[in-house]
Amino acid sequence: MRNSYFKILIVALIIATIGVISIYSSTYQKQGKPWEDIYKRQILWIIIGLICFAFISNLHYRRLCDWTYILYAVVIIFLLLVLGLGLVRMGAQRWLRIGGFNFQPSEFAKIIIIIFLARYFSRKSASDISILTGKFGILRGIIFPFMFVALPAAMIIEQPDLGSGMIILLVFMTLMYLTGVKLRYIIMFFFIFILPVPFLWNFLHDYQKQRLLVFINPNIDPLGAGYTVIQSKIAIGSGWFFGKGWLSGTQSQLHFLPESHTDFIFATFAEEWGFLGCVVLLLLYFIIIRWGFVIAQRTNDFFGKLLASGIALMFSIQVFVNIAMNMGLAPVVGIPLPLMSYGGSSVLATFIALGILVNIDRTRAVF
Repeated sequence: MRNSYFKILIVALIIATIGVISIYSSTYQKQGKPWEDIYKRQILWIIIGLICFAFISNLHYRRLCDWTYILYAVVIIFLLLVLGLGLVRMGAQRWLRIGGFNFQPSEFAKIIIIIFLARYFSRKSASDISILTGKFGILRGIIFPFMFVALPAAMIIEQPDLGSGMIILLVFMTLMYLTGVKLRYIIMFFFIFILPVPFLWNFLHDYQKQRLLVFINPNIDPLGAGYTVIQSKIAIGSGWFFGKGWLSGTQSQLHFLPESHTDFIFATFAEEWGFLGCVVLLLLYFIIIRWGFVIAQRTNDFFGKLLASGIALMFSIQVFVNIAMNMGLAPVVGIPLPLMSYGGSSVLATFIALGILVNIDRTRAVF
């Protein structure tokens, strides 16, 4: 366990430090007191995240199995509060104001849904660790769990936060495959799920429609919806092999790149550190993701196995989608880059998820 504890902790701290450096670089020239303190707030969230990591890594993960339905009810309540009382920023209602801090429940909902699915598809008793999915038909294997997953996912998409909602659905479909749900059921579910997609166009917000259109062709609105993607690609390409150097990126320093400290932090980093820096960063992410799957593979407890696999999947999907949208290879859906993008909820949720991984590795010998 000690090996996984320090390995995951050190790599996470390196990524978080790179994030703070990039956030400072993208904001230090902006005018106003809020911009002067933004990197300091990120450091504070990292410190709180480390405390959460230390606590969760020492809390037996099977307690989460006992608390599954309580956690699920709590996240539903918070998501309802967001829809009714949430703060609105840039057309999205995703945050609650608690004690002077902005709290984004959707970031924690991802983890809780993974806990719920791991609990649903495995036995609760530690003395009986067999998987249940083989005994499930299409009703109990797909429809019932989908109903529980679809409720929070729909509430998150309604905020609107299409990216987080889709991550939950992707993790759900992947975990179904890992738990042994018959492949023909998964294929049927997939086609049933995507058939109505073309008809959902009219239910999308205008800015979501624009994002999908500019994903196909950013030049149809180069000064509007396509502007951020174009500037992001320019920033990444201008970094070349070694980058322009810290505090020397033109796209972020001259404020051409919007959201350079949040969704597009990767473009800021790529411009300043180049292809070589991006390779190092991707290697760091790969280490954490691989270690998550290694922990899942070597535990004999199916709840722990599914929980670790779900966390590793969530982490890898977020990294892939964020970098892809920075490069113009995916629509802009507002998914933060874990430990890099500015945002307290994202940082805390990531450190909590990593703490669960470490705890699974610590207690695997019990099973």
